[in-house]
Amino acid sequence: MAMAALNSGKRAPGTIVMDNLIYSFGGRNFGSPETDRPGPKDMRLAIVGSSNVYFYSLANEMGVDLIHDELEPFGLGRRTEIDLQGEVTGDLPSTAWKRKKFRKPEQQRWYAGETISLGIGQGYNNFTMLQLANAYATVASGGQRFKPRLVREIEDVVKHERRRVASDALEALPLKPADVQVILSAMHGVTVEGTSRAVFMGAPYTSGGKTGTAQAVGLRAGEKYKDIKADERKRDHSLYVAFAPAEAPSIALAVIVENAGWGSTSAAPIARRVFDYLLTGQYPSEEDILLTQQGKSSAPVGKPRVALEVPLPGQQGASATGAASAASAQASGPMPAKRLAPPAAAPAASVSAAQGASR
Repeated sequence: MAMAALNSGKRAPGTIVMDNLIYSFGGRNFGSPETDRPGPKDMRLAIVGSSNVYFYSLANEMGVDLIHDELEPFGLGRRTEIDLQGEVTGDLPSTAWKRKKFRKPEQQRWYAGETISLGIGQGYNNFTMLQLANAYATVASGGQRFKPRLVREIEDVVKHERRRVASDALEALPLKPADVQVILSAMHGVTVEGTSRAVFMGAPYTSGGKTGTAQAVGLRAGEKYKDIKADERKRDHSLYVAFAPAEAPSIALAVIVENAGWGSTSAAPIARRVFDYLLTGQYPSEEDILLTQQGKSSAPVGKPRVALEVPLPGQQGASATGAASAASAQASGPMPAKRLAPPAAAPAASVSAAQGASR
């Protein structure tokens, strides 16, 4: 959303919005999490502190069709054409999308109030983790786009020859470098002073990220999230999108943990451990894996293990060579955008990674 605002000229980085934790529109109040803090916020502070009100107001200013037109080039709401069967399209709403989606005339009409929640990635928004990873990879690479692939190379078992399958380069998006830097700087701020700072404390590399949540169920009029979260099936999904290293991004990922609540408590810790694995060749300690699976971890605890010395799950004696090769490649310089699959040894969750980078 922030990049869409900059690219369309709808809002400048220095524009101040007074965040009183409530945004009123059409007789309805759109709220903020208990962790949000009130006060004046520019774009950077809104991203670092995850300000709902800032992005509610931005969505209202832009309108659903402009939001759609600005986000669609990043691949949201359409298949990435990865080399896997079963990829779903997702939904990037617009007035035309709604007319096509629903049959009844009253359902086909777009109501202005439906636009507000789009600003924080909710409402009719429905994206896959791969779409999110791909979109943030595009931002982190300054607009360069690739078709993501799972297969890196193909081996002829008879001739013992290997053929690298290169990603198909797509037309780059004409993003302004200054606008890209605004977003990347703010996302780096999330990891050092914002919502994921505790998770990335002590990391031997820099990164950028954004915490978020995705609704599992909608709230009825007058209903509050705290009234339904006792039922695990109704809790929000925990989200985190990230890229690293911050100064020369080569890896992007998107993590979702279903019904786990805030992105900083469940999804961000998994992202930290994926980066540790890929960038430093470290494999979490048993204690740390357990805490992360329980949603009780932040920065890693215990002594990390060398990935080369840890057998992959289900493979006695096999080593996690992927981490070693990734760490080695990082040491020799930045890697081409978006060509690395997520590590097999990452803690349990749904992770989409792209080699190259919520609201």
